[in-house]
Amino acid sequence: MKKVLLSLLMVAGLGFAASAQTEGAVNKISVGPDFALPIGDFGDVYSLGYGGSVQGELNVAKSLNLTGSAGYLSFSYKKEYKDLVKALGGNLKNEGAIPVKVGAKYYFGGNFYGAGELGAAFGTGEGSSTAFAYSPTLGASFSVADKSSIDLGIRYEGWSRNGSTSSFIGIRAAFAFGL
Repeated sequence: MKKVLLSLLMVAGLGFAASAQTEGAVNKISVGPDFALPIGDFGDVYSLGYGGSVQGELNVAKSLNLTGSAGYLSFSYKKEYKDLVKALGGNLKNEGAIPVKVGAKYYFGGNFYGAGELGAAFGTGEGSSTAFAYSPTLGASFSVADKSSIDLGIRYEGWSRNGSTSSFIGIRAAFAFGL
């Protein structure tokens, strides 16, 4: 019984070591849904944002990856704004944006990381403009199989244009593929 238990522990340990290949600072690509909770003045007008993104990571040092990401977010107006515009004979559609950013991700001893990205958020609606985008992030990456992991992150994201900033708390749950 003791030998069987020891063998199982060794197999589990080897399995963990093999599946840890996408945790931490390694080359990988992740894809997943994004959710955004608008805050400040942006939160006065919009209720929720949702969409998806893809992120690539290139390992450049023991605990450091360079990142590049792109995605799409759609923001829905609050009900009172929709009702007001409807009463005036109009119709409000969701507003969309395509954020494209580059940055770095630093892994603190394994699964947990801090990241920062800079870039642009391109508005997709009629008369939309482009904003400077920035986002500090905290998150964790957990292996689920050999060369794959789940990446969970929470971030503050700001989009600045013409002296004003639209900001939100973003949540991303992504599936990462090791390269």
